[in-house]
Amino acid sequence: MTRFEFIVNGRPVSQQARKRGKGNRLQDWKKTVRQEAEKYWSSEQKTATGLVMLQITYFYDSVQIDIDNIVKPIQDAIKGLAYVDDNQVSDLLVRKRNLSGNFRIENMTSTLAEGFASGNEFLHIVVIDAPNQEVII
Repeated sequence: MTRFEFIVNGRPVSQQARKRGKGNRLQDWKKTVRQEAEKYWSSEQKTATGLVMLQITYFYDSVQIDIDNIVKPIQDAIKGLAYVDDNQVSDLLVRKRNLSGNFRIENMTSTLAEGFASGNEFLHIVVIDAPNQEVII
């Protein structure tokens, strides 16, 4: 696998929902993420067995949520599809961007364009092979 990307429309559910007694909402969210990922999954793609990088961008409308709390449910939802286990995620890039704000997108993919065409909040999720693991300080 070199690249797998998909979008999920709507506002994400935070991992914190579990602690607030909203476990069903969290489970429903994970199912939604998995279902959306499966729509974009091609039979030609192979589940990654090596290290991967997960990129998540949350395009929100007016009310934002903490991005650090949206990662784990997404990781769990695509486990067994995009990668064997979420411990393969060695690199993580999580962003949030206001749909009404100023930002520039270069090399927009058709999948990302589909998210913008919906006119609503959405998440753009990309799984790619992990970059070089060398750490230079």
